Amino acid sequence: MDDAIRAFMTFLAVERQASPETIRNYRSDLRQLTAFLIQAGPAPQVQRPLPVGDVTTDSLRAYLHWLDRKGEKASSLARKLACLRSFYRFHVREGTVAKNPAADIRSPKLPKTLPRVLTKDDANALMEFPNGAAPLSLRDRAILETLYSTGARVSEAVGLNLGDLNRTDGLVHLRGKGRKERIVPIGDVALQAIQTYRDSLKRVGGRIPSITPLFLNHRGGRLTARSVARLVARYSSRLAGGAVSPHALRHSYATHLLDEGADLRSIQEMLGHASLSTTQKYTHLATDQLLAVYDRAHPRAKTATAPSSKGRPAS
Repeated sequence: MDDAIRAFMTFLAVERQASPETIRNYRSDLRQLTAFLIQAGPAPQVQRPLPVGDVTTDSLRAYLHWLDRKGEKASSLARKLACLRSFYRFHVREGTVAKNPAADIRSPKLPKTLPRVLTKDDANALMEFPNGAAPLSLRDRAILETLYSTGARVSEAVGLNLGDLNRTDGLVHLRGKGRKERIVPIGDVALQAIQTYRDSLKRVGGRIPSITPLFLNHRGGRLTARSVARLVARYSSRLAGGAVSPHALRHSYATHLLDEGADLRSIQEMLGHASLSTTQKYTHLATDQLLAVYDRAHPRAKTATAPSSKGRPAS
């Protein structure tokens, strides 16, 4: 099983070009499965080798049932099951196993929840929270502006290099899931925040080549998605509604575009969604705008104002 996991991790990193976070989560899920199966075996006290082909559908169901009894959320169970399906699909293709034992296991039903979206006032306030002229403060401001201005996933934002910015045309080159790439607009405010941040680095270290990661950590390496999540949570905790994730800025970007009249197809392209149905969830988050349009446009949206009772004769 250990060799099988290592081979799958290599496949994810090299062929699928999965994000470091995805690889880390999948490795953790598979090691957890291995530990469970060893403990559930006939001699749990012995760390015996576990052949990948010995795992059955019943074994995986027992593992998922154990997770459910532990109180794992349905979303977590669904992610772990997706990992198992992908893992065994890879090994079926490689000929390591004959069939995928996870293929016939149904995913748990997930509750339908709408993503949290910042108000426009809160989004503007969040952009202003990083202050000061220190490079790290300027970096944090540039990251927040970039996430909100482009709708980029956090993994796409931290993957940016200097050469991915086209300042002349106001465009940025994003590398998304499954090797998909797209070019999206980036606003002047975000571009200025990035320029100010990069200028602060030049003052410290001189000219920087274009292949350099756009956003750097304090050691000069590429910033990680986890670090961005922490800084977004830290600044957004000052908002009235509490801390949000970087993905909330992506949701806010899409919803605010829809509020201002952008069409759904354009938003789909800018978000990099393969299916329009994924983008359509944002229509539920722009009801104020939609209702306002309806009230203005439909001739029978409002009832006529009732006549005043003043001056009526008493009955």
